[in-house]
Amino acid sequence: MAALRILRRFLDGLYTGASVLAALCLVAILVLILLQMLARWTGEVFPGAPEYAGYAMAAASFLAFAGALNNGAHIRVGILLNAAGPRMNWLLEVWCFAIGSAVAWYFVWFARRFVYWSWKFGDVSQGQDKTALWMPQSLMLVGAVILAIALTDNLLSLIFTGRHRMRQSVVGEGG
Repeated sequence: MAALRILRRFLDGLYTGASVLAALCLVAILVLILLQMLARWTGEVFPGAPEYAGYAMAAASFLAFAGALNNGAHIRVGILLNAAGPRMNWLLEVWCFAIGSAVAWYFVWFARRFVYWSWKFGDVSQGQDKTALWMPQSLMLVGAVILAIALTDNLLSLIFTGRHRMRQSVVGEGG
């Protein structure tokens, strides 16, 4: 049981760490926008700022997915789940988490190949920044791996304990 507690602490820390990195990416977007505004006001040029902001937005999105899932912030259609009995509800949730996990791991598999080939061929962005594309793609891949782990974690928790690890959404009645 001690190993499971250590694993649970690690996974919760992983999800929290990814959320913190996502927040830092959003701060980076703010800083980039402010620097670009300042550059325009002073007549200077800040090449690549829009591209870097785009990379940070993609990284923020993917890094935040797992934390959003576990905090109940993803959109779920709860009408069918609310109408189903406890056994059917459990089966539907297992089915949803199984499909979600499979799709996420499928995405990870091909995203990994995508990053590898971008690195292998030396792909660079077409903007003024000429950034090696494998770098921003790697952050997307890391976020996708963490999301796949979170979906699998919820699936296994649901199978073995009868409950998923998602908190109830406080924003709406989605789930």
